[in-house]
Amino acid sequence: MSTLSWVRGVNSTLGWFAPGFMAKKMRLAFMKPRDMPPRDWELPLLASAERITLRFGLSALRWGEGPTVLLMHGWEGRPTQFASLIDALVAAGYSVVALDGPAHGRSPGHEANVMLFARAIVEASAELPPLQAVIGHSMGGASAMLAAQLGLRTQTLVCISAPARILAVLRGFARYVGLPPKARSAFIRHVERDVGVPAAKLDVAHYQLAMPGLIVHAEDDLFVPVAESQLIHEAWFDSRLLRLPEGGHQRVLADPRLIEGVLALLANRSTAERQSA
Repeated sequence: MSTLSWVRGVNSTLGWFAPGFMAKKMRLAFMKPRDMPPRDWELPLLASAERITLRFGLSALRWGEGPTVLLMHGWEGRPTQFASLIDALVAAGYSVVALDGPAHGRSPGHEANVMLFARAIVEASAELPPLQAVIGHSMGGASAMLAAQLGLRTQTLVCISAPARILAVLRGFARYVGLPPKARSAFIRHVERDVGVPAAKLDVAHYQLAMPGLIVHAEDDLFVPVAESQLIHEAWFDSRLLRLPEGGHQRVLADPRLIEGVLALLANRSTAERQSA
């Protein structure tokens, strides 16, 4: 029997007898990120960055000069995972600011969720020059769309490998760890209490996304189903959907077609601004 099968078996058994206890335990596991150090290929970019601290202690890395692009990594992610995209943006004349999400890297906190990530994006945008784009990966993409509902102002928005429905994420996690139905429901209620919003409302179908956008997702993503990208695209009138045949959940960040799509979105927006001036 594999370790995961054993863990699921234990969670299932305890979940039947003590659903409230197991729900609280899994809530902590769901919201407490592990510290994942940068890989060797990220180190040169990390060494060239300027470390900045925004209000409330939010930490970020900055590269380049020019119009500002804000990046938000995903769960247990890092700013330098965007290395290829950052290099391309700086070469194209942009200043790139990449956040350490709450409870990640050097930013404060011990727990995180999509709402805390979204608020961090809004808080960062209030201190930075006008944003040409906000680019988010995975939960960072979901939080960027949520931030747009909380007052975020940006010319464009890019979501990479992002879920469309937070409730589906919660249900998927609860099934993955083996919680039985009663414990599963209690787990979702605990998360909703911490986030402060019913999970069903954190669904892109309820959002208003007025800015031009790009949605990128790989067909072979094993963490967030590619079907989520279609749901986002259907709810977002002014968006382009770029589905790549491969790239998984992480490797897609370095795909040349993603980089080309981001630069084209920014260039098109700049052209539109000049024509309307």
